[in-house]
Amino acid sequence: MCKTLGAACLGLSMVWSAPAAFALADIIETPARPTDLAPENLLTDATRVGDRIVAVGERGHIIYSDDEGKTWVQGEVPVSVTLTGIDFGSDSHGWAVGHSGVVLHTSDAGATWDLQIDGIRAMELAIESREEQIAAMEERIEEAPEEEKEDLEWALDDLYFALENIQADMDIGPVNPLLDVWFENENRGFVVGAYGMFLRTMDGGETWKDWAPRIDNRQNFHLNGITRITGGALVVVGEAGQIHVSVDGGETFERREAPYEGSLFGVIGTGRVNEMLAFGLRGNMLFSSDLGRSWRMVPNSAGATLNDGVVSEDGRITLVGNSGAVLMSTNGAETFREHFRSDREGVMSAVPISGTDLLIVGEGGVKITDARGRNLQ
Repeated sequence: MCKTLGAACLGLSMVWSAPAAFALADIIETPARPTDLAPENLLTDATRVGDRIVAVGERGHIIYSDDEGKTWVQGEVPVSVTLTGIDFGSDSHGWAVGHSGVVLHTSDAGATWDLQIDGIRAMELAIESREEQIAAMEERIEEAPEEEKEDLEWALDDLYFALENIQADMDIGPVNPLLDVWFENENRGFVVGAYGMFLRTMDGGETWKDWAPRIDNRQNFHLNGITRITGGALVVVGEAGQIHVSVDGGETFERREAPYEGSLFGVIGTGRVNEMLAFGLRGNMLFSSDLGRSWRMVPNSAGATLNDGVVSEDGRITLVGNSGAVLMSTNGAETFREHFRSDREGVMSAVPISGTDLLIVGEGGVKITDARGRNLQ
């Protein structure tokens, strides 16, 4: 998921000078350096695949543990960029995304990784897509009644503007990050990222298609998180209160009106059909029980930006965020109990482990904690 520290790094990526941007090619081509300190450095996301937990972070670090986080092994990764999200489509096949638009793939549950695409290829796909849209719009304008042409010509101008922006980015280099990833199985998945990047694959990442035209995001706001909730709906959240919902497996998306217009960094299902909880900047939490057609704001006096959430087998919902925030609900997101870790380091992601304990990752690397985020080791 896209989390706030990831977004802070995103802010840095937006202001690269051209020489610095071209230098990014070096870290795309430079393998991550092996280090015993990887579990102690910044980690941005973690997930469970079978009995294994896999986490990603800065400098291309990907680590995995087969003993609930007691010991870790560093995977072999071909890039040194900061990684921001990870997901598995099966017990062996997983994908990680990150800065410079990289998409990595593993077929051995995280031990070794290959680079599938980078930001240059992502921009090429976006350019191809915009050129197809422009051709279709020009044809539509020619056939449209005179009273409809003005609105269509404005839309055509928007497409030309978007195309010019992407072409300008090509001159700078692959600076725009991907921020989250979700895979249904070994073949079908999506990645989302900065400036509205949205890609889909149907063949395990061998080929990708620009999926951005499938959602209502004409201003190309950042897309920060993607997940599937109980009941099967696919949900994308992002900047400016964006919430997009698909009930047909991602073929089409509908924009939902949200009661909050700030950035949303993540969304999870609660475990009940069609229920979702979106969260983000300044601790804002939005709950819906009807696929986002209506919402209620969840009270949260803590105010810390929230980065990730997880639902345990017993139905307990935990959200984690900046300043060591750990929020827990045992009543289906009606209310949350708010706790702050003593170190106040940002928490980026959480994975339930034995009992009510958690494995959390963030600014301080990996920590094993109780349900309130207090260290157990």
